[in-house]
Order: sequence, then structure tokens, then C-alpha cells
Amino acid sequence: MTYTYEYPRPAVTVDCVLFGLDEEDLKVLLIQRDLEPFAGRWALPGGFVHIGESPEESARRELKDETGVKNVFLEQLYTFGHPDRDPREHIISIAYYALVNLNDHEILAATDAREAAWFEIDDIPNLAFDHDLILKTAYERLSGKVRYQPIGFELLPNKFTLRQLQKLYEKVLDRSIDKRNFRKKILGMGILEELDEVETDVSHRAARLYRFNKSKYNDMLKKGVNFEI
Repeated sequence: MTYTYEYPRPAVTVDCVLFGLDEEDLKVLLIQRDLEPFAGRWALPGGFVHIGESPEESARRELKDETGVKNVFLEQLYTFGHPDRDPREHIISIAYYALVNLNDHEILAATDAREAAWFEIDDIPNLAFDHDLILKTAYERLSGKVRYQPIGFELLPNKFTLRQLQKLYEKVLDRSIDKRNFRKKILGMGILEELDEVETDVSHRAARLYRFNKSKYNDMLKKGVNFEI
């Protein structure tokens, strides 16, 4: 049955902040809008929630449709509902942030996105709508949460070096970390599995590869030991 209402209601959208990491920088995936409002401006991937969809389903659909990215870590961030945030009408946006390893996903702009590209976190253009605020909020959440939950491993390949892991935390936290203390702390948690493999195709001395062991992390939590960097 279809219901009609005497008073207008706000529309609902989702917006997604997608973080990725390469050897040098923490990056954010943006799309260039092909439609008004803000045609030609860079923005976060997102769109309207469809009837019968949950917000998370909408977020995953929009990521796939606008950028080609799918099957990623995704977590709800915050709800942005200022009446003037969108010039079309009163639109409430449920924002999410996602984490990916750059090498695992091919970026392909589609639907109403003219282009999709990675931008360094320190070189973001002026974004459409209130997406600057959404990105700022997501970065603050990431830099806070990465200290006490191992979500940072989502940004790394399945097999990684301790150097890559330290670089991740330095980029996300935007500060240098003492190598000796970091390695002592992270290895002392017992959540890394040392592999009988070393990195290949590198100009420097090949380093040992490791893998995050989620089962050992869950055992650590059961014992009341917290993850903390």
C-alpha cells in the first residue's frame, strides 16, 4: 500500500569516504560530478537511498556503481542533516567510511560520475555540498580508531612487511613513529603471523612478510587484552 503524507519529508542519501594507501600517501577516492548541482566539481561517491534498501546496501551499491569498488570494509560514520546542505531540497545524508588496499581494486567511473580518481589526503580540492566536512569527520574517526582497533590492516595487502605497517600508522596519524618501539609493541601483541616469505622485486634488502591473524586477535580480546598503538 502506498501512503501519502500531508507534510513533505526530507530525502535520504548516503555518502562514502573511501580511504586507500600506497607506498607514499594516504589517499581518498573522489568522483567528478556529471550532473547538477555542482556539475564538474569533485565530490564523495554517493546517492539516494532506494525504496527497500538499507543505508548500508545503498552505500555499497553507490560505491560499486560510481567507482567500481566492491567488497570492502565499510562502517557508518555520522548523519549530516543541515537543511541547507543540498541546494535541491532538504536532504539528510548518512555517511560511511571505507578502507581498501589500492592494488586490489580497479577504479572505473560510471552512472552520474564523469571521472573517479585518488587524491592525496593533503591535496583535496574544494568539494561539492558539505563533503569537506564529511571527509574531515571521517579522517578524524580513522586516525582515532586505528589506534585501538586493527582496522588499518584493511589498507594493506594480505602479506606485508613491518616497514609497510609502520608507514601506514605514520601516514594515518600524520607523525613519525620510533621503529624499535613500534616493532616491539606490535610483535608483542602476538597478532601477526610471520611467514616463510620475503618481499620480491625490490631494490633494497628484501624484508620478511607478515600476515594479520584475526583469530589470535579475537583470542587476545577474550583474554581482556586491548589492541593499542
